[in-house]
Amino acid sequence: MESFGEILRKTREEKNLDIDKISREISIEKRYLIGLEEEDSGAFPGEAYMIGFLRNYANYLELDSEFILKLYNNKKIQESPVPEGLIVQHKKNWILPVVLSSVAVLLIGAGITLFLIFHKNKKVDEGIVVDANSLVKKQYELSNTKFVQRVYKGDQILIPTEKAQIVLTVYSTLSSFGLETPAGVFYVELGEESEIDVNGDGKPDLILYVDDLSMTDEKRGARISVLLSNGVTLRPHESVDVDSITLAQDVKSKHTPKVILEELRSPYPFTINAVFRGSCLFRDKVDNADSVETYFSQNETFTATPKNGIRLWISNSNNVKFTILADSRSFDLDIGPAGQVLVEDIKWIKDTDGKYKLVVIELD
Repeated sequence: MESFGEILRKTREEKNLDIDKISREISIEKRYLIGLEEEDSGAFPGEAYMIGFLRNYANYLELDSEFILKLYNNKKIQESPVPEGLIVQHKKNWILPVVLSSVAVLLIGAGITLFLIFHKNKKVDEGIVVDANSLVKKQYELSNTKFVQRVYKGDQILIPTEKAQIVLTVYSTLSSFGLETPAGVFYVELGEESEIDVNGDGKPDLILYVDDLSMTDEKRGARISVLLSNGVTLRPHESVDVDSITLAQDVKSKHTPKVILEELRSPYPFTINAVFRGSCLFRDKVDNADSVETYFSQNETFTATPKNGIRLWISNSNNVKFTILADSRSFDLDIGPAGQVLVEDIKWIKDTDGKYKLVVIELD
């Protein structure tokens, strides 16, 4: 049977996918993706990171993530040494007390080790590092273009209308596709196209088509197509000041900018959402506005919609998780390790190839 790393690599190569592009689209560094394909657990700061990244990478490649995780767990079990206490050794009776004493010492040592591992993993689960399950949940913002995406239970689809933002939540991806709206839950069958009135005013707001759906595994998600009806008027975006956009050659940082997305057309406002895993002193400066400093606690949130960019000061970078909404897509960003004080720019720049690029720049 193939190993999970071979399956990931072969699937990526069969789909002719570039690993750098995958890294940008799912916000996982390239070295971690290579570590998954090479099954190098030492490349990750902790097992929770490896499991979370493995699930995300498998989902992106449209593989059965639960099956991939089983292969990972099987490999881990196979590589685990046989506990010494289970190996039967035939000894003379006169050394039995010595053997029993040695076994007792080993069991006590193993117990202490398991206790430490348990508490270390418990800290991981309490949010000091990435929560693997939370990585799957995403937000997408609809525009006037057709939206095609594989979505999973709990994902949200946002419709920014002139009156208010309408939030739709994926309710079910098993047997039939369920979408929770302010007017109730609507179900659409596989291969069915349905007009949906999401706000209960008696007029269809969007056309939803489901072209891929599992009958047995909810975790595989559903591939859907969404097109807004002609009667829906989206909130107009404020214009971006193209003349004030920084040229790539004028970026002053010793760190290479991390590209979120590229555009040949003019840039546009984007939305940044932050969820705080723990206490954090946080300062933000949106476009040319004055900076605002706030102290956030665990589970509090922050949202802004810059036209050109935003500068962030973060007292503990691991305590905050960012999501960028742009071009009807969602991008997850983990900024830095625990305890790191960080200053970041998230903004549009114009590169030498003429493209506008939304980038993350770590400042010195």
